[in-house]
Amino acid sequence: MITVTDNRTANRFEARAGETLAGFADYFRTSELVAFVHTEVDPAFEGRGVGSQLARTAVESVQTEGLRVLAVCPFIAGWLIRHPQYAHLEYRAASKVTD
Repeated sequence: MITVTDNRTANRFEARAGETLAGFADYFRTSELVAFVHTEVDPAFEGRGVGSQLARTAVESVQTEGLRVLAVCPFIAGWLIRHPQYAHLEYRAASKVTD
């Protein structure tokens, strides 16, 4: 069984199988958003849905906090594309055109 927790001291969500670190998603947190910058799953756990469970728990945690998600990490970005029900959480900078 995989358990995902937010290790705020390390600025990452961690997926563990018992005491074994199966994967993690590094982030930077601001008052507006959580920017996911790198996700990694141990090769011994690949193909078991660890990355998906990690992404889902992380994104849902951000949602619970009322923040947005900035997916710098290609894995989290791809996961969000495959799960459009979370599209409303994606952070997009507002651009202003000035003359």
